Amino acid sequence: MTAIHSRSRPARTGSAPNRIWDATPLTKVVLALALVVSAFPIYYMFIMATRTNEDASQVPPPLLPGGQLGENIERLLNTEDAHFLLGLTNSAIISVTVTVSVVLISTLAGFAFAKLHFKGGKILLGLILVTMMVPLQQMGVVPLYQLMVDLGWTGQIKAVILPFLVNGFGVFMMTQYTQQAVPDELVEAARVDGASTMRIYANVILPALRPGMAVLALLVFMQTWNEFMWPLIVLTPDNPVVQTSIAALNQAHGTDYVMLFTGTAVSVLPLFIVFVAFGRQIVGGLMEGAVKA
Repeated sequence: MTAIHSRSRPARTGSAPNRIWDATPLTKVVLALALVVSAFPIYYMFIMATRTNEDASQVPPPLLPGGQLGENIERLLNTEDAHFLLGLTNSAIISVTVTVSVVLISTLAGFAFAKLHFKGGKILLGLILVTMMVPLQQMGVVPLYQLMVDLGWTGQIKAVILPFLVNGFGVFMMTQYTQQAVPDELVEAARVDGASTMRIYANVILPALRPGMAVLALLVFMQTWNEFMWPLIVLTPDNPVVQTSIAALNQAHGTDYVMLFTGTAVSVLPLFIVFVAFGRQIVGGLMEGAVKA
């Protein structure tokens, strides 16, 4: 009877959970439209970087690449008021330095707050959360600028690097990630084996935090690369970052739309390369960490 009953059952084509998470045709259409709407401005920016100013004023606008990209980039780099190549170099130095510092300090602080028990730890973490709630950069711009003047750092890129070497969001993020990714038993086992605190950090904590570190590095690099207000205040036009170079380009060529499109496209290109090169690794690392957890 059991065999006959089992034969009479209809075969299952898929489990219920899998059918629940299957995307419907409407969902795919909406996602495709959202992708087109989100990507079109970037696509149009790169298209205009290969065109002339006459093409930029056409109605409807051209949607295919032109042949003026090399000439436009040459004019961009030869614009003396913008110092665009120097701006790119300064932005690269600042972004890399700040990213390395934030990731290193955030992982150290996250390890301390999550796995090392000491008096006042919760209070210090609460103060860090308060710094995330208050716009310190806008509220403290005057005393911070006065500090840079007293140090004699105005006009130098270290005045842009120093205020951003520590990030409250990074500390909070790595604290939460360390609590979830590293079991307390693993740290205790390393203690029993005689490992020092820094040995535990280097051999136990860091390997488990790599996915979170990759995401934090990407966010910090992107934020630092796009920073505009503070470099505009503390740096001089002769020693800019890429964002202030574009602003100077706008002032020097207010009606040269193609020049502005070209400068913006070149400034976005490093971020685009970072996303293409490391985006899959970051997502894969996060998924791997989630499965292990």
